[in-house]
Amino acid sequence: MEKLGSVYEPRDVEARLYPWWRDAGYFRPHDDASKPTYTVVLPPPNVTGRLHMGHALTATVQDALVRWRRMCGDAALWLPGTDHAGISTQVMVERQLVKEGTSREQIGREAFLQRTWKWKEEHGGHIDRQHEAIGASLEWSRYRFTMDPVSSRAVREAFVRLFEQGLVYRAFRLINWDYLSQTALSDLEVEHREADGSLWHLAYPVEDSGEVLVVATTRPETMLGDTAVAVHPDDPRYKHLIGRRVVLPLTGRRVPIVGDPILVDMNFGTGAVKVTPAHDFNDFEVGKRHSLELVCVIDKHGKINDNAPGRFRGLMVQEAREAVVEALRAEGALVKVEPHKLSLGYSQRTGIVCEPLPSDQWFVRTGPLAEPAIAAVREGRTKFVPEYRTNDYFRWMENIHDWCISRQLWWGHRIPAWHCAECRGITVDRADPERCRHCGSLAIEQDPDVLDTWFSSGLWPLTCLGWPDDSADMRRFYPTALMETGWDILFFWVARMMMLGLHFGGDVPFRQVFLHSMVLGEDGRKMSKMRGNVVDPQELIEQYGADSLRFYLATMAGQDQGIIFNRARVEGYRNFCNKLWNASRFALMNLEDFGAAELAEFRASVIEAAEVGPLSVADRWILARALETAAQVDGLLAEFRLDLAAHAVYQFVWYELCDWYLELAKPSLREGGPLAERRATQGTLATVFDLVLRTLHPFIPFITEEIWQRLPRPAGAPASLMLAAFPQPTAREGAKVLRMAGPVERAGAILQDE
Repeated sequence: MEKLGSVYEPRDVEARLYPWWRDAGYFRPHDDASKPTYTVVLPPPNVTGRLHMGHALTATVQDALVRWRRMCGDAALWLPGTDHAGISTQVMVERQLVKEGTSREQIGREAFLQRTWKWKEEHGGHIDRQHEAIGASLEWSRYRFTMDPVSSRAVREAFVRLFEQGLVYRAFRLINWDYLSQTALSDLEVEHREADGSLWHLAYPVEDSGEVLVVATTRPETMLGDTAVAVHPDDPRYKHLIGRRVVLPLTGRRVPIVGDPILVDMNFGTGAVKVTPAHDFNDFEVGKRHSLELVCVIDKHGKINDNAPGRFRGLMVQEAREAVVEALRAEGALVKVEPHKLSLGYSQRTGIVCEPLPSDQWFVRTGPLAEPAIAAVREGRTKFVPEYRTNDYFRWMENIHDWCISRQLWWGHRIPAWHCAECRGITVDRADPERCRHCGSLAIEQDPDVLDTWFSSGLWPLTCLGWPDDSADMRRFYPTALMETGWDILFFWVARMMMLGLHFGGDVPFRQVFLHSMVLGEDGRKMSKMRGNVVDPQELIEQYGADSLRFYLATMAGQDQGIIFNRARVEGYRNFCNKLWNASRFALMNLEDFGAAELAEFRASVIEAAEVGPLSVADRWILARALETAAQVDGLLAEFRLDLAAHAVYQFVWYELCDWYLELAKPSLREGGPLAERRATQGTLATVFDLVLRTLHPFIPFITEEIWQRLPRPAGAPASLMLAAFPQPTAREGAKVLRMAGPVERAGAILQDE
């Protein structure tokens, strides 16, 4: 029996074990079709990303659950992959081009895409290697990239089907525009934050009258594009003015006064509201209701355009605001200014304040997709953990807006739609067409836009299993068992997978959704490079070992609102690993004359025949406690309480096994004592450490595998601990028995007499 080293060296063990697991095929699901499947898809990180603490938490939780179910005998399949990250990746490559003194426009689309693919190949594997470093038992042979041929075919098929079904359409609508990245964003990619601002009260004179309408606005620069003033049709102050016009200050344009009971609350403010359909979502709807002119005064670069008076043209929005306010004050049209709290929409990609702009874009009609996704959760076909997140899901899904899916980027899935220069028709097809479907013209050109990244990732459980083909993986592993991710992308991603999975897969994409918390910095705030509170998990792995970081994250996984990182606790779990290592060295030193034959005899007589007579009180106690702990951990993992499960086995190992039993066992293990007594304690040691290592393996796989390989094992035992059975208690012949029975191994261990 090979001895353990005097000191546990995580780097050496981890670097050796992971390639062995991977290359031996231990991450693949077994072929026994009679066994239940347990499928999990890894939330695809950005292809150019690096492992951060959120990724580390996700990997830890998912790997613990997958390893546990694999040991329980399920055909466990954990599917890996990465996302092409449209905006983020394009921004990185564009920055590189700027440093070289050029731009994507200068080098052209084809050359830019070649550069981006090269960037992806050079930088895309980092996070995969980091997932290996943390011990993620991913089935790498089924690796997916959201722009690989399988994914590209699935994305195109989904778009075409939705178009054919009338669920994808193109329309001129108001969208959120990110002028820094030069693309439209969906509502979910805009983060609304409260800010200190002002409320400017402006006087609009009524045409051919001595009356004045006073309106209040938080964006005075947009008054340059006003095309109406709205009042409530029942407001006695303004009824007589409906149908007349006001004269806009600074521009002199005449715009109508309209009655609109939806937009205007006659009891709020002055009861008169300026209407700028081109730059406000509510105003855009007012414009449609009253057939108002659409005057856009802000261009796609965030500057005032030629539709405004000359003195304001070319100014950025903030500059224009100051200039317009001064001009209004000089003209006597500024009544007053008040401090005001307002909500601003920031791009989650670039951090700038987005501009609502009118534009031709592609949309998904989400109402018909949301209805079955809501019903599936109400019927319990998909369940959320924690349960209260279900209400968040319902609240958003029941008030869902159509989804803007087109992006003015070059990196991504190009929209499979061709515009005809002759008849203006649009041809959407699974193969690139040569002619317009409507008029037969050859003068067609593909839409320049690409699809929102969330469109392709919304298909992730399907594409990972080979959809749209009727693949063996789709038949066996869909629906998946679990979607585990952060609560902050419930709407971005989980809801979209629910809608698309049901629509195309015919069933929910996953049976359970476990939403974990966000890992915060040691200062209790969201990790940010600007705040300087970012913690690099790779650095922690190198310093303390992967198992120490994993065990720490597992103990924190039950916290719901936020996990405040604590480096000292990572160090504490390194001490736990060392404690386990040293306890195992003691056990193995006392098992040098106790091999497979002696273990088989012990199990046959004590376990199978339930002859507990040779066992001391201490032996029977520690066996009982080891089995009770394993059963407790099993139940807690089923409830996603990794924190309580990790805490339970930690307490047992440190305080019961190490602090008590090993001391109590020493007299029975002494040289020259009764052989039967020594063999009983040796058998107990071997069995208890076997149980402990199995129970701990989902949390700390490296050190447990390294120790387990040196334990005496019966003939027919699996080659790896990850293939051994997780302890499962059953009742047999008046005794509580723990059967360690799995697809590879059959063995049992007595719990205690009843």
